[in-house]
Amino acid sequence: MKYLHTMLRVSDLDASLDFYCTKLGLKEVGRKDVPAGRFTLVFLAAPGDEDAQVELTYNWDPEEYDEGRNFGHLAYAVDDIYALCDSLMKAGVTINRPPRDGRMAFIRSPDNISIELLQKGKALPPADPWQSMENTGIW
Repeated sequence: MKYLHTMLRVSDLDASLDFYCTKLGLKEVGRKDVPAGRFTLVFLAAPGDEDAQVELTYNWDPEEYDEGRNFGHLAYAVDDIYALCDSLMKAGVTINRPPRDGRMAFIRSPDNISIELLQKGKALPPADPWQSMENTGIW
């Protein structure tokens, strides 16, 4: 058995691609428009890890999606959790659970999918402003 992808339904494909690609750093590795089914599939992966993909499913007819908390979360190992969280904050992304421990943070996509960011290797030493930041919202 081999892991292929996780499918997430998105309500705004442009906003989702901006979040996952421009802000989070994933790359588009495939796309398929299905006019007969009235949907678009976009496959994303972290650079260098193209075998583990996220499939964004965009239904052309408007639908409302709830927060999907029963889904859980996506998780990505990152080279420098502090630098990524700083970059995400500067891009307007809320850090719901700051990396106070130098190891783990949570953010949410435009469709409220929780995303866990984990520091590769050992945790970074606790540092400000992260160690004194409070949680924001739910994650």
